[in-house]
Amino acid sequence: MVQITVVGSISMDLVVTADRRPQAGETILGHSFKTVPGGKGANQAVAAARLGAKVNMVGCVGDDVYGPALIENLRQNHVSTQYVEPVTHCSSGTAHITLAEGDNSIIFIKGANDFVTPDYVEKAKEAFEGSSIVLIQQEIPYETVEYVAKLCEKKQIPLLLNPAPARKISPAILEKTAYLTPNEHECNFLFNGIDRSEALKRHPNQLIITEGKNGARFYDGREEIVVPSFPVETVDTTGAGDTFNAAFAVAVAEGKEIKEALLFANRAASLSVTKFGAQGGMPTREEVDGRKR
Repeated sequence: MVQITVVGSISMDLVVTADRRPQAGETILGHSFKTVPGGKGANQAVAAARLGAKVNMVGCVGDDVYGPALIENLRQNHVSTQYVEPVTHCSSGTAHITLAEGDNSIIFIKGANDFVTPDYVEKAKEAFEGSSIVLIQQEIPYETVEYVAKLCEKKQIPLLLNPAPARKISPAILEKTAYLTPNEHECNFLFNGIDRSEALKRHPNQLIITEGKNGARFYDGREEIVVPSFPVETVDTTGAGDTFNAAFAVAVAEGKEIKEALLFANRAASLSVTKFGAQGGMPTREEVDGRKR
């Protein structure tokens, strides 16, 4: 069993479904409202655990009603919460999600996730010992991403940086990152509109661009390769990217080559959109391997 450490956000998703998104100043009727555990960090931790990895989560929750529920959800999904702490006088992070027109729109409120600081990670650095790969995202402070990149370089642990939500990444961080996994919009933002193919050629076997139902793309040093996704009936795309990142990390940690790891990740992400909720559709290892249907 491979060990993975996830440093990132833990939040509660407040999900509304509707036929369409309202225009500015407009009120429309929706279909449903649900509260489900989320946060990009927690999502990736849960996805990796369901795929058979031993997972340490490094993050923070608030002292509100959501905090204990978020920690218990991680435990129920066999994620170690030894390095997850409640922050007093602060609310837990929340993601306000609208599902409409076959896709999602999200407003993220960081809350306690802002307390996942370099000092906090330093106190939790034992979580990195024995890990085959570390996952991190950008719903936590920039300084923490920078610190974790340095820590991983020092400990010689590969770092997978999922640059969502999009913000600029310094060359120093990029240099220390084994895998960078933006979607198409994030890629355009990170590389200032540089042609996608050119960006891939500048970062062979490091930059992986996710393209939703069209799969994922990377450059292997010789040619640009598109690894296709799997056609499914979509129910909810929330968490598909997190499932992809976790599955790719698990596959790489197990020794799979990039193309094979991307195929595994695409399969997992495709299965994840067939059910409601960021974590609700995240598949087990048996489901991804096709041993359970």
